[in-house]
Amino acid sequence: MNENLFASFATPTILGLPAAVPIILFPSLLIPTSKYLINNRLITTQQWLIQLTLKQMMAMHNTKGRTWSLMLISLITFIATTNLLGLLPHSFTPTTQLSMNLAMAIPLWAGTVATGLRLKAKNTLAHLLPQGTPTPLIPMLIIIETISLFIQPVALAVRLTANITAGHLLMHLIGAATMALSTISPPMTPIIFTVLALLTILEIAVALIQAYVFTLLVSLYLHDNT
Repeated sequence: MNENLFASFATPTILGLPAAVPIILFPSLLIPTSKYLINNRLITTQQWLIQLTLKQMMAMHNTKGRTWSLMLISLITFIATTNLLGLLPHSFTPTTQLSMNLAMAIPLWAGTVATGLRLKAKNTLAHLLPQGTPTPLIPMLIIIETISLFIQPVALAVRLTANITAGHLLMHLIGAATMALSTISPPMTPIIFTVLALLTILEIAVALIQAYVFTLLVSLYLHDNT
């Protein structure tokens, strides 16, 4: 039971070689591009969604922060398409792997911190000590704020991993219950199937929301350091 439950989270292999890299690169092939002067409706809708998302994320940033626009829109597009492709049957979702999410979160977080240290080092270091702190508490608060700073990329990765993994496990369990009830109690099958369909719609929403939340938090970290 446990093997079947977690089998979808195992890294797939092709001829004994890990297939994670081709799977990670595959979503980029699905993004349509246009070679013509006048775009079709799909390209137009895609550009409208990108501009709307980018406008919301960049509204709080100054000129320095807006230089990250391409990075952030590429990040949200990659996570969203990867999450959505993971909902297909017999597919693999790279964002269920904590190692991959950490590989995304740590460099982005480190980049925002490095940007803050380069542009306004005093303000960045001042965040480690709140204003008006009593003198005896200064060493303890500096340690606490430093730990909370280094926990930020771990929290980013764990949040994305936990939400995507939980949804996949819940869909797997309800799908298995539907198959079992179809033979035990046929009248209950339509009800469970309806629940599964609603859960699938919810998972599509979660896949898009988690991509937005991950990118928005990176944007907020950038805003604090620019």
